[in-house]
Amino acid sequence: MTTDFDHAADVVRQFDRDRYLSALLLPESLRPGVMALYAFSAEIARIRELVSEPLPGEVRLQWWRDLLEGTEHGAAAANPVANALLQTIETYRLPRQGLVSMIDARVFDLYNDPMPSLNDLEGYAGETASSLFQLVCLVLNDGKEADTATAAGHAGVAYSLTGLMRALPWHASRQQIYVPADIQGRHNLDPETVFRGLTTPELKAALAEMCGHVRHHLTRVKKAATDVPHNCQPAFLPLVLVRPFLEKLEAPDFDPLQQTAEISQLRRQWILWRASGRVFDRL
Repeated sequence: MTTDFDHAADVVRQFDRDRYLSALLLPESLRPGVMALYAFSAEIARIRELVSEPLPGEVRLQWWRDLLEGTEHGAAAANPVANALLQTIETYRLPRQGLVSMIDARVFDLYNDPMPSLNDLEGYAGETASSLFQLVCLVLNDGKEADTATAAGHAGVAYSLTGLMRALPWHASRQQIYVPADIQGRHNLDPETVFRGLTTPELKAALAEMCGHVRHHLTRVKKAATDVPHNCQPAFLPLVLVRPFLEKLEAPDFDPLQQTAEISQLRRQWILWRASGRVFDRL
């Protein structure tokens, strides 16, 4: 019989393969709760793809907000991801505000407004990816607080920025760009050239700066790793894929608008498996 948690795992497998593969390496008893969190993240992240204009997207996000705040009037029982999420919140006593903040951050995705600054981008990454790392740590630690916030904060920025650079062709095709305006300005990047699919030296310079920020945050994660309890460390498994993706993005012949930085699923599984016992050594 298929459960709500089985459905949540299917959502993660379909829409967030890297996190799905990493979750398979977690202790079996903890896997359902982690999958529920990943499924929630995937569902709110893909709302832009399900709507033709921002207002219906805001309505969908409001449904999730109402669900978490206890004011949802629709049939939550008909949504297996919602059910799995609510059960996970109750089992591990998870703070709902972190999940609500994830929803609030995703409003930005519905519009084509420019990301104002690197600081704003890091804030966006903190509310989405960093919060998710932190919540998974709570599940792995049976709902108990641990000293994981610093590592989770930097991990989320590194993971999110890498994902956004990999998604550049996709975002550009819909007239959206997550390269912050201050980085664009430093390298004289005209976003219109990005929307036209033109890979310019200015774009490559801007992305090189972003890659540098990713590497900086990976270094900060490793410095904070000594504070992370051993049982929470598997929460950071998805992060070990960042460096291999960076190598693709930084290759001299890589075209960031015509290609997607990709590695095979077999290699991803091998990287994750190899790192499963010593995550921070593989960053």
